Amino acid sequence: MKKIAFIALSLIVFAGYSCKDTKKEKEQTDTNSTVKTEQYSIVKDSTKVSFVAYKTTEKKPVGGTFTKINITKSTTGSTAMEALNGTTFSIPVSSLFTNDATGTRDPKLLEFFFGVMKDTELISGVFKTEANNTCSIDITLNGETANIPLTFESTSDNSYTFNGVMDLKEWNALDAVASLNKACEVLHTGADGVSKTWSEVAVKAEVLLEKK
Repeated sequence: MKKIAFIALSLIVFAGYSCKDTKKEKEQTDTNSTVKTEQYSIVKDSTKVSFVAYKTTEKKPVGGTFTKINITKSTTGSTAMEALNGTTFSIPVSSLFTNDATGTRDPKLLEFFFGVMKDTELISGVFKTEANNTCSIDITLNGETANIPLTFESTSDNSYTFNGVMDLKEWNALDAVASLNKACEVLHTGADGVSKTWSEVAVKAEVLLEKK
């Protein structure tokens, strides 16, 4: 009888521990299932795009912006770069703004630069990131697509600034550069008497992300 009682007691103790282990595992599973990884996503109406073009052999800067940027595809990610990867956008050329007091620069750019290109209604692109945390954008302009490597910096409020340089010859747009230079020949003439419009354009994008 003592042996039977001992076996019964052992079974009860074992069952008790088993129930505790099962309960503990369930609690751990429930806890793990409630942990959510924070996800980043782009704040679509926050994106700003600006550029700096150059004139005269002295390479004097002429800045401008595009006041409308359409984010046509976006996603989320566990990091900002992951969230931005694959983001597509389009920029209406008509949203060009250079803050020219005379009101003549923007019409000239639209007519003599963008106006002589193919498919000039929109500039479109896709943001790309690599495993080594480098990034770039594929830009489609004048019926051509080429890549612009980017550098970037961020702030504590999840705001990112991207900078790159595009050479318009990569988009077969040197005819457009020549057309603009001819239309602005006097304005693009420096102290040396030479009229020049550079094919290099510095581009900048400011993007805000939110974390949920």
